[in-house]
Amino acid sequence: MLVCPECAHEWSPAAARPADGPRVYKDANGNVLEDGDTVTLIKDLKLKGSSQVVKQGTKVKNIRLVDEDHDIDCKIDGFGAMKLKSEFVKKQPR
Repeated sequence: MLVCPECAHEWSPAAARPADGPRVYKDANGNVLEDGDTVTLIKDLKLKGSSQVVKQGTKVKNIRLVDEDHDIDCKIDGFGAMKLKSEFVKKQPR
């Protein structure tokens, strides 16, 4: 098992995802995410090494999807650059 040092998420490297075709990123509700989308946090997220918390309902604009264990790169006002997991966000309508 591998463990993320930022959020303690555990996963198995043997749990293979399909290698054929591009990866599909989905939010907590199952909506497909794309680069440039606006999302909202569905859960308070503690920042590791800090006493700060990014509150539920925080809107994050212009996300960028990456193929890592944390699939969203973004900038959050007041917190700076951050990586998020798609399971903790919901997509906002355009």
